[in-house]
Parts: sequence; C-alpha cells; structure tokens
Amino acid sequence: MTQVIWLQPEAPRQPALGQPCNGCGVCCAAEPCPVGMLLSRRRRGACRALVWSAADGCYRCALVQAPGRVLPWLPVAAAPWVARAARRWIAAATGCDATLVAEPSAPDRAG
Repeated sequence: MTQVIWLQPEAPRQPALGQPCNGCGVCCAAEPCPVGMLLSRRRRGACRALVWSAADGCYRCALVQAPGRVLPWLPVAAAPWVARAARRWIAAATGCDATLVAEPSAPDRAG
C-alpha cells in the first residue's frame, strides 16, 4: 500500500529501525499512536499533536512539548505531569519503531 504524507523539506530523514528518534515526523504523519488516536479522534492520517519546530528543525509531539496546545482545558499545573506521561505513552527515547519506508518526492518538473 502506498500512502502520501507531506513533511517539511527541512525535516531530517527517517532513521533506521531501532535508531534514536530524530524528529523526522514520518510515523506520526502516517498515523497517530494510541494516545494520538484519542487526541486526533482518528486511526489514520496525521496526528493532530504532531508539530513542526522550526527552531529545532524537526517534528515534535505537542503533548510532550506543550500539552496545553492540544488539551486547552488542561490546568497549567497538570501540564508537567501530562508531558512526562506522554513521553512514556509514546515510548520516547526507545528508538524508531516505524516500519514505514519513506521516499522523498520527485522534484517538480512542471515548468
């Protein structure tokens, strides 16, 4: 099956399976993780918690970086707890587990 996902051209290339996450965004742009399914209310397509960080030049999970951005009703005092829990829920720092094969698009030759 082929799926087209759109990522920032500056995004890092997808790391090899098992290598540390580099914020390429491929996995979260293709489909949300279990907690992302709850946030996005869908099983396919990009997770709504996936955000581009121009300062870092990579994608980040807003539930980890800024929980109030995706949960606007969240009390400010609870944000650090949610961020820590989100790191565990998304298995942050455990290595890339995306079995997807990302291929860059062909350059636009129209014109």
